[in-house]
Amino acid sequence: MGRVPERDKTQKTTSPTRTAPGGEPLSEPLARTLGPATAKVLGEQLGLRTVGDLLHHYPRRYEERGRLTRLADLPLDEDVTVVAQVADARVHTFNGGRGRRLEVTITDGSGRLQLVFFGRGVHKPHQELLPGTRAMFAGHVSVFNRRLQLAHPSYARLGGADDPEDPASWAGALIPIYPACKGMESWKIAKAVDAVLPRRTEAVDPLPPALREGRGFVALDQALFGIHRPQTKADIETARTRLKWDEAFVLQVALARRRLADTQLPAVARRPVPGGILDAFDERLPFTLTEGQRKVTGEIFDDLATEHPMHRLLQGEVGSGKTLVALRAMLAVVDTGGQAAMLAPTEVLAQQHHRSMVEMMGDLADGGRLGAPERATRVVLLTGSMGAAARRAALLDLVTGEAGIVIGTHALIEDTVRFHDLGLVVVDEQHRFGVEQRDALRSKGKQPPHLLVMTATPIPRTVAMTVFGDLETSVLDQLPAGRSPIASHVVPARDKPHFLARAWERVREEVAKGHQAYVVCPRIGDEEDGPAKRSTGSRAAATGTGTGMESDAGGEADEGAATDDKRPPLAVLEVAEQLARGPLAGLRVEVLHGRMPPDDKDAVMRRFAAGEADVLVATTVIEVGVNVPNATAMVIMDADRFGVSQLHQLRGRVGRGSAPGLCLLVTEMPEASPARGRLGAVAATLDGFELSRIDLEQRREGDVLGQAQSGVRSSLRMLTVIDDEEVIAAAREEATRVVREDPELAHTPGLRLALDALLDQDREQYLDKG
Repeated sequence: MGRVPERDKTQKTTSPTRTAPGGEPLSEPLARTLGPATAKVLGEQLGLRTVGDLLHHYPRRYEERGRLTRLADLPLDEDVTVVAQVADARVHTFNGGRGRRLEVTITDGSGRLQLVFFGRGVHKPHQELLPGTRAMFAGHVSVFNRRLQLAHPSYARLGGADDPEDPASWAGALIPIYPACKGMESWKIAKAVDAVLPRRTEAVDPLPPALREGRGFVALDQALFGIHRPQTKADIETARTRLKWDEAFVLQVALARRRLADTQLPAVARRPVPGGILDAFDERLPFTLTEGQRKVTGEIFDDLATEHPMHRLLQGEVGSGKTLVALRAMLAVVDTGGQAAMLAPTEVLAQQHHRSMVEMMGDLADGGRLGAPERATRVVLLTGSMGAAARRAALLDLVTGEAGIVIGTHALIEDTVRFHDLGLVVVDEQHRFGVEQRDALRSKGKQPPHLLVMTATPIPRTVAMTVFGDLETSVLDQLPAGRSPIASHVVPARDKPHFLARAWERVREEVAKGHQAYVVCPRIGDEEDGPAKRSTGSRAAATGTGTGMESDAGGEADEGAATDDKRPPLAVLEVAEQLARGPLAGLRVEVLHGRMPPDDKDAVMRRFAAGEADVLVATTVIEVGVNVPNATAMVIMDADRFGVSQLHQLRGRVGRGSAPGLCLLVTEMPEASPARGRLGAVAATLDGFELSRIDLEQRREGDVLGQAQSGVRSSLRMLTVIDDEEVIAAAREEATRVVREDPELAHTPGLRLALDALLDQDREQYLDKG
């Protein structure tokens, strides 16, 4: 797989393992090796607390000493580390000579970058950063007078007294650039790594020897040396190949053990019953199922017929008909005498599902009522805000078995809820629920019920193999006939205010044709703010007469999305008021958000669905499940504040009928910003799988064992689930074989130890999606 790094040829590949007081090798706190001050910064800023953590904090990239970074490619508004040469340095005075500013221009041949130092910070760099000096610079890229600059960057001269390494040993070598933070630049991290690198021989190898030798991988300690202190690019590649496999393999072993445990659980087989409610429902369908729906239904029914619980992920494009597939599975379970529960993330969505299922079923949902068909069942709704009498009636229907189907929110998992015979749990929008909630609902069956997880956010295959690796996957990628295309455009409100004015004209045009529109805002706007804090800014933004400088914080926005710190995000209540008085005057404008009383929310949705309102100004409460075929236009304000997948979900609310849909993404972010690039990607494609790849790359994958979409520090430091599909697939195969032959991993203690380190209790629970 590549040669052993030159400087490590004398290194033994194994050594007696010293165990830290914590019981595991390399679990010794960094403070003992590096001192409390450095350890505190590494722990608080980068989450690195033990020797093992630091050894697995890999360089992000490498610079060659003789080559310079391309300054022309620097991203705006990001922290960077660059290697460049000083071209010019000048001190300017201001305030009548009382203030001093040092401007240093650095170059790499591809472009120039300005460094700025002020006040007392001028003296040292003025002496050290002379023309011709080569150095590493770290700082935050900003724009001043239309030029990129780093203000007060940290720096280390290469070949000088403050060179982070001994120049003689590094002549022509690769300089590791580490993920860094304020107060701990890359070169300081490199020094810390040097202090712990000798301890790499204590690392316990998780790969079984036969697997390591069969695939020609280097030993783990050699891989760790090669990744931190490579002599050649081949060293890096050899180390990466090995370390990626470690991560993929340990994770896939965890998932394989979970899958094996699931096959040991008992469950009631639920085989379709001829002449039952499912057949009666199918006879009434006014359309035929798509080929994709038929295929996926077959996979689900095959799983339901087995005597161990189904664990299946059903993913599909926005509007591909997942709800119909889930309903048919629920009816099949009702035919066997069982009950089916659907868990929805919000009351609005639970009500929407309940309404649409009752409409689809007609009098087949009237079970127990006079004149209902013999095969009918009862479909009940259970949410936290229901009145006491309605709640008592729903609970009674569940415990007696009168209700075959229940749709609800987290209220379904409360202790007071009892089922007669729970056979199937459908979880809608998986990533919205905590593990405890899923487990609590599953525990309500006499035996473990079958589980169907639905997500409308398409997931690349490799992510499905990792994040949902314990679930079998079904994909619906075919849209039902009659769906119309959606045109999407970015509206740069700050650069081109007339574009925003035109957006409101387009909304009026759609309403004039008899259609309806959504306007989505990131915040609600009902917070306790003093009148002085409210200004005309959001009014200006909403009406297209300005940039919008004020609004309200707190609401239903995507936390991982980009923000413009100069003002709070736009708010539903203010925008609705200004639209009704301004560009949309005369139209029937309503508002919808998560803090409205449930009956009010339901009434607004019913009015909008019935065509009694022209424009609905809402938060992301409409993101999933809302189905109003007559709505053809959507304007998303401050679109840069939402994630890629969230924008795709929102857009899916229009174009659900025969008329074409229009989605306008309003933003004030500059054209060169990453946020604008994201919006451009959303506007350019309707392919949810492609957008999910973009979303994943931008979120840096999150922690696949924690919140799948959280964007927190990744437990996958080397493996990228987007690019390493072959590694993940091969690791899954090997892991399945190892677990089948040795479920308790008794013969692979190193693997067992690595698994324990990976799966702290919370993460192990997360893997149990069923």
